[in-house]
This record gives sequence, structure tokens and C-alpha cells, in this order.
Amino acid sequence: MRRTLSGATLIALLLGAAPASAAVRAEAPHGPVPRLAPSAVDRLPWLARQLGRQALPERDGWAAEGTGTTGGSAATPERTRVAHSRAELVAALGGDNASNATDATPKLIYVDGAIDGFEGPDGTPLSCAELADPTYRLDAYLAAYDPAVWGRVAPSGPLEEARVRSVTNQTRQTQINVGPNTTIVGLRGARLTGLTLMIDRASNVIVRNLTLVDTRDCFPAWSPTDGENGNWNSQYDQISVRRSENVWVDHNSFSDGDNPDSTQPVHFGRPYQVHDGSLDVTHTASLVTASWNRFTGRDKLMLIGSSNTVGPDVDRLRVTLHHNLFDGVLQRLPRVRFGQVDVYNNHYRLGGDDFQYALGVGVQSAIHAQNNFFSLDAAVDPADLLYDWGGTALTERGSWVRQGGGPARPVDLLAAYNATHDPDLGADAGWTPTLRRDPVLPTPLVPLVVSPLAGADRLPL
Repeated sequence: MRRTLSGATLIALLLGAAPASAAVRAEAPHGPVPRLAPSAVDRLPWLARQLGRQALPERDGWAAEGTGTTGGSAATPERTRVAHSRAELVAALGGDNASNATDATPKLIYVDGAIDGFEGPDGTPLSCAELADPTYRLDAYLAAYDPAVWGRVAPSGPLEEARVRSVTNQTRQTQINVGPNTTIVGLRGARLTGLTLMIDRASNVIVRNLTLVDTRDCFPAWSPTDGENGNWNSQYDQISVRRSENVWVDHNSFSDGDNPDSTQPVHFGRPYQVHDGSLDVTHTASLVTASWNRFTGRDKLMLIGSSNTVGPDVDRLRVTLHHNLFDGVLQRLPRVRFGQVDVYNNHYRLGGDDFQYALGVGVQSAIHAQNNFFSLDAAVDPADLLYDWGGTALTERGSWVRQGGGPARPVDLLAAYNATHDPDLGADAGWTPTLRRDPVLPTPLVPLVVSPLAGADRLPL
């Protein structure tokens, strides 16, 4: 029997919200929100206030498991704030960035305008040079650890120690710790630049409607044994979820802005990479739903599982990715170790000389990929959308591909991969997702729905 959707249910599905009441549907959209005092929550538009109080709908991915995800929906007026600056964001989260991660009081924070992680206490911008240890200089670091001089062993000694102290300085400045029972929601145009939201040992968190831009590392580490030729590695993700459960990341936009890694110099024959992940789920985290997000022009995107070591991550790392747009991104879409990861109804627009892969099948991973749409340029072979990082199987069905402007067609990505790669990957990840809001969209509809509706500033505010 063919199922039909009411208008209210379809709108709710597209916006990642519970079905709207008649009163909500009748209210007209509001214009741009004026800059408000931190305590002026009662002056926010009604729809914005309702959005902040919204919990994850039932059955909406792994984050609906157990007690579900309510974030800071129960916050009292005293813990409901509007933040316009880094200092106000830290204050709204608990007042002391070093201890905010343990503040379990329900908190509801609306971000108004642009917040820069490199913003000093008085609002003036800080440079990388001002965060550097006095004894650290990049030119000296490059001269000391050039493989032609130092060899292919890990850097050590005073200059590496100075770099590590510099990283500590930056972490105190640009990493914002988010405690449990928290909702952070952006008003129209809300933007976080150069800043990491660290969700560590902080369960029941909601992050919605934010644009996150250029979370850069001033002091990347040279890792000479990473890969055949070594690599530069950065520390900071835009959102990092560690040792936490029941986290919902919805309707956000992630990019490097006007500072992409492609414009960085080359040192030691390798790109000087200053960005890490967009949304990483590691260190035994679990029960995460990422929905209706837009990832644009980034390299390393989403790492699920922090190492290949069999141990605490086993039976953790359960993540749902649905209705996200991956646009011009290069790898880790996602890369998975150990976790049961449900990847459905996402739109991938991929291409370029630097593209590497979409789904990374890692050690003991169990990816269930269903009804995803891939728009590829002519140079991307559908057989290369999967990559074997030590895994053995995934479930993949309902994939469609449009390549080089040609017609869309169904493609068995697993069969294409196995035809050109050894060893083969098995076809059964060993589980079937049950936490989904019905219905799963037919794949040809995915780009028509996801492309215009994924990302920040697409919720009714």
C-alpha cells in the first residue's frame, strides 16, 4: 500500500521537528532578529523561543534511544540566555570555561550574531602570534624538523615542547566546553568562527541552526610517520563529541570559509593542514543523531571512532546521519570504526582532483547505508565511493548516482567496489536500523529535498 503524508507531517519531516500544531503553522515568519541583551530572551520571536525548547522527536535516530535527547529544554529563565560574544557564550554555559563541561544544570543558549573564538576578554581579536609560546617560531620549527635534517622520527626537544605549550594556550582560548543538559541554538545569521564546541562527558546536548566556520589550528603537528610521506595534523574539530550520549546536531552549516586548506603552503612536501574534522564522534561516545546539516568545501569531515584498538569503543559509537548535504568535501563522509552507523537519505555532491572517498569502512564497523544520492563529476568512479580501512562488511542499498550531468540511475556501490578492489567487502553489516522517523524518502527525491533545506537559517525563526 502506498503511504501518503499530510502537509504538516511533511513539513515536520523536512525541518527535523515534531509535527507542528495549527497555531504554529499559522504564524507568519519573522524578520531578522535584532541584537538583544543577554537577558532579553522574552523579546525573541515566539518561533525562536519554541525552537529552543524543542526536544529530539521520538525515533529520530540513535539519539532517541533510552531517555531520548531533550538538551536544555527544561532550563529555567535564569539559565536561558542570549550570547553575542565568546565571553557571553562561556558565561551562559556556566561562567568558567574550565569547569563548564561538568555543569549539569539545564541551559538554553541562543546565539545572536557572530562569535569569534579568537576574541579576547575585552572583545579585541587575538592573533596566532599572541597565543604562541614565547619560544615558538614556525620558521625555527621548520628548520629543526626538516626530514632531511631531523630524519623521519617524531619531533622532540625544546621547539616541539614550545609548540605543545602553544597548543595549550590556543585550547584555553578557542575550545568552548559544553556541559550536559544543554541546548545551543542560533538565531538567524548566527555564526561561530575559529571555535570548537567540545562536548566531552556531557550527555543530552542539542546544537542547532549554527554556521561554523574556519576552526583553525595555529600550531599543526608534523607527524613524519603518518602515511608514506608524513603529514601535518591539526587538533581542533568544529564540534567534537567524546564520552557523551544523546547528542543531536541539526540544521548546522560547516565550512572553512575563506581559509580552505587548499590555500595553505606546502612544508616538507606535504600540505600544511590547519583544519581537522567538522563533527567527530570518538572516545566511547554514542547515541548521536546528525540531521539536516550542510558540509561545504572541507577535507576531513567526520571521524566516528578514535583508534583501531579493540577496547572501550566496542558496542559504542552508534550514530545516525540523515538528510545531510555533503558538498565539495573530500573524505570521511563518514569514516567509521566499531559503531553501528545508519546513513540514509543524504545527498553527496562530490568531485575534484583531491576527492578521496565517501564511506570509510573501518575496523569492526557496521555501516547501514540506504537511499543516498550521489551527484558526481565525471572524474569520480562510483567504485571509489567506498574505502576499506580494515572493515569487512557494510549494508548498502538504494543508492543512486548522477555523474557528469548525465541522467540519475540506481547503482550498487558495493558491487562496483568489489569488482575493482580486493579483498571484497561483505554485504551484511549485521544489523537493521529501527530508530527512524518514517518514511525513508525514495532516493530520487533526496536532492530535491535535502539541497534546499539542509543547513543553518532554514528553520522557521
